[in-house]
Amino acid sequence: MSSFSYLVILLALTINVSLLIQTTHGFSIHEATIKDIQQAFENKTLTTRKLVEFYIQQIQALNPLLKAVIEVNPDILDLADQADKERSYKNGPFSGMHGIPILIKDNIATKDKLNTSGGSYALVGSVVPRDADVIAKLRKSGALIMGKASMSEWGAVRGTKVPAGWCAVSGQGRNPYYLSGGTCGSSSGSAIAVAAYLIIVALGTETDGSCLCPCSFHSICAIKPTVGLCSQYGVIPIAPTFDTVGPIGKTVTDAVYVLDEIVGHADFNIEATTTVKDFIPEGGYKQFLKKDGLVGKRIGVVRNPFYTYPVGSALQKLFEAHIETLKQAGAVIVDKLAITNINTILNPALSGETQVEKFELKVALNAYLGELVSSPVRSLAEVIAFNTKNPSLEKTTTYGQDFFIGAQKTSGNIGAAEKKVYEKLKKLDDDGFVSLMNKNNLDAVVTPGSRFSTVLAIGGHPGINVPAGFQPNGMPIGITFGGLRGSEPKLIEISYAFEQLTLARKPPSYEMLTKTLNTIANQDGITSSDSLIEMII
Repeated sequence: MSSFSYLVILLALTINVSLLIQTTHGFSIHEATIKDIQQAFENKTLTTRKLVEFYIQQIQALNPLLKAVIEVNPDILDLADQADKERSYKNGPFSGMHGIPILIKDNIATKDKLNTSGGSYALVGSVVPRDADVIAKLRKSGALIMGKASMSEWGAVRGTKVPAGWCAVSGQGRNPYYLSGGTCGSSSGSAIAVAAYLIIVALGTETDGSCLCPCSFHSICAIKPTVGLCSQYGVIPIAPTFDTVGPIGKTVTDAVYVLDEIVGHADFNIEATTTVKDFIPEGGYKQFLKKDGLVGKRIGVVRNPFYTYPVGSALQKLFEAHIETLKQAGAVIVDKLAITNINTILNPALSGETQVEKFELKVALNAYLGELVSSPVRSLAEVIAFNTKNPSLEKTTTYGQDFFIGAQKTSGNIGAAEKKVYEKLKKLDDDGFVSLMNKNNLDAVVTPGSRFSTVLAIGGHPGINVPAGFQPNGMPIGITFGGLRGSEPKLIEISYAFEQLTLARKPPSYEMLTKTLNTIANQDGITSSDSLIEMII
């Protein structure tokens, strides 16, 4: 039997398993939300073990093609049994995430049998001192760490030639909607996995667009929180000024369930978190999942340079229709706005964003590597040396590591020159997005796709991307709602109401996967003698 035929059989078996669950219980895991699953737990029509087994089968069938998952937790079935036992002998209450498996981007530390490699062989086998803070919070909530998601290696900052969605340890991720299309990055594996039903929710990280963009490409939801709202301890860093963890789910509801469990810090005396503590609403974020959440909201539209589709084109009509939907749902649309110095803001080399990423990367990464219990590398310089010595593993000759080399050349100190860069970024943010929001009394700005992530990044502002529709070639495209720091409640109201009105998300096509798989396999030189089906558990 050829490897292609074997994969098609596994795909069919996966669909049959889900149909069996739906037929037996009137319940389908594919499109179920966390709330639906919790109700099924309560009704005893589903167990955590059955849920986990379903995702294991999905991963076994699809991951050899999609490359979304690096590792599955070898203890996941034991953890599932434990969650089921807890529900059998405890009356609760349980958190919304109790018994829910979640996939973790491979740059977030887990103190278990899983690696935390950032997608690089340089960190395979390294030992972290403890769970990242967000992981500790998830475990406390009863969530189950399903495994590690692939990603753009080192968060897409190794070099400018490294493809989005590629990392050495798992290869090139593929978009289940359009296999030859892009995945965006760097939280590519997290997005692919959620979109293709390999998991219900995942954690990603964002510096500039690393959650919002992949989710726009995969017809799912990402929440990029205010920087500092979630602890970054235990996350392989790029630039702490911009870095944040973010939840990813098929729906706004699922992403909010995760957000409720990961916000906050173990120590609010940390300087960076003293202001964001007040941003966390009493009672959590689920209370803002309101179908009438658009009523009275003032939403800005910045046409240039975000709405540049040709007049009469499919995408131009799509987003004009969405603006009309917002208006009809009670939002006040403030149109034809302009952000001061927008061209400079959108060019990281001009704004200072790239400079900050380089000099903060060296300092922050050296600190992270230095805290590891054991590691093959202990500094950025040693990572560069590892890549140079292992060109076949890391494809160093092909993809290079120019950004790493540039970061290594920085002083490693935050001095007068670096402070001037920070001042420039703050002025661009204050005179641009912050001024626009305040002068027009806006609750949010809405833009197509995820390009607005750069505007949000330089000021640490939050954003939510939700499905908007599809391009003519079948690639999904999202819509981003961005607001000022701490505006997550308003953004959740807006994005949830929009999602419920449009229901733009559609699942990937099983027929498309099977139709194009043979072509992709042949392009990769895969034959019946190759090990296409490599079980990762």
